[in-house]
Amino acid sequence: MKKIAIVYGELNNDIQKRAVEELTEIILDYTSEYPVCLPYNDGVVTDSFSCIYIGTRKSNPYIARMTENSLTLPESYSIRAGGDSIIIEGYDDAGVLYGALDFYNRFVIKFEYPPRSGNANENWAELLDKNSLPALEFTSAPSVKERGLWTWGHVIYDYRKYLHNMMKLKMNGVIIWNDFVPTNARDIVAYAHSCNIKVYWGFAWLWDTSFNKISIKELEGEPEKILRKYESQYASSEGDGIYFQTFTELNEDNIDGVLIAEAAAKFVNKTSSLLYSKYPDIEIQFGLHASSVKNKLEFIGSVDPRIRIVWEDCGAFPFAYDPTKVDNFDETKEFVEKIANLRGSDDRFGAVTKGFTTLDWTKFEHLKGPQCIGVSSERLRKGRAAEKARKWKYIRAGWMINSDKALEAVKQMCDLKNGDLSVFALVEDGLFEENIMYPVALYSEMLWNCRGDVKDLMTSVSFRDYVRYE
Repeated sequence: MKKIAIVYGELNNDIQKRAVEELTEIILDYTSEYPVCLPYNDGVVTDSFSCIYIGTRKSNPYIARMTENSLTLPESYSIRAGGDSIIIEGYDDAGVLYGALDFYNRFVIKFEYPPRSGNANENWAELLDKNSLPALEFTSAPSVKERGLWTWGHVIYDYRKYLHNMMKLKMNGVIIWNDFVPTNARDIVAYAHSCNIKVYWGFAWLWDTSFNKISIKELEGEPEKILRKYESQYASSEGDGIYFQTFTELNEDNIDGVLIAEAAAKFVNKTSSLLYSKYPDIEIQFGLHASSVKNKLEFIGSVDPRIRIVWEDCGAFPFAYDPTKVDNFDETKEFVEKIANLRGSDDRFGAVTKGFTTLDWTKFEHLKGPQCIGVSSERLRKGRAAEKARKWKYIRAGWMINSDKALEAVKQMCDLKNGDLSVFALVEDGLFEENIMYPVALYSEMLWNCRGDVKDLMTSVSFRDYVRYE
């Protein structure tokens, strides 16, 4: 059997290097031999290898010569196979990475489930070696522009595995909420960027677990304090932006007789104007709880349009914590239609959806100072994962019966914003770094392809070897 060669053009960035790593891992599972990695040039000899060409039209001359310029969307990819060669083309670096990942998800799996032509478990690598690989071609692009997770930072137990698992699910953004910026923040950001993941550091603008004690009538001077905190803690973290929450996580619409929606809009605009005046390119995301402002949306409509409002607590699953709570699903859809373009057709809209694992608030304590996060032992991770097993069983059951509702909600948001939105799933303290559980994998595929049939999505995700049920 000829060796397989990964033929790349240039590996001058971490994301394309990551793509080659992932492709190498896939090949090893089916050949037990490391593939040869060759840079493509006019003198490269490929006759003695079965070749997988990977890259963009710009980075790999072979791809530019052998394919038409058909990719037009960021992060999109195409896979073309037949005979003794395979081409994985990305529109950009991210597209190369996602093409390598979906080479397994959408190509390799076809040769295992179900058996083709009555021959069980045909080995695609052997067919490639025999110059008998069947012709196959498909392209793909994300439905939702920014797809990711929301989590408290102190319950990330291995940041590399956490981010790597996000990458395997084609997620490209993470919100990490912490009392303090982690001491290893730059390392976390650097690893995230190598996985094509943006990092948004979350911190409170007059909000914490004792938010109901805030004197909403005495906000003078607070914007300046927030600016100073940003400059002293967050500005040098090399993150991609900040995500804040303020005093909206209540089930009533006022504090001490003051309308939360009105006070929050004024406070947020004043604070953000200070940040924008000094850092005009800063990405600011406002984590807004709909529960306290849903009947006073006219005030929220005045929030600075440069800010992305990331809505949560909008109603039924997938906005509810419990994946079985779908009773007011239609009302939730009506509310989402109101808020998606509240500030105009170009409203920078986002959402935090739920239905997964959350913190154990009975054991919660605020951090006493900065910590180095995401570096725990395997022993701790496996022990914590075992503790979460029963919770994941309940969550999986809810997703099995209500996945259609989750897909319908994603499709609605995508249609309202033409795909230009951010959706972060709250997955915290569920040991995501240890196990990619089926509901999370399924939801990530909905964010990538909200046009798919829910049964097809559920089936295809269930075949993936890295997806877990227990």
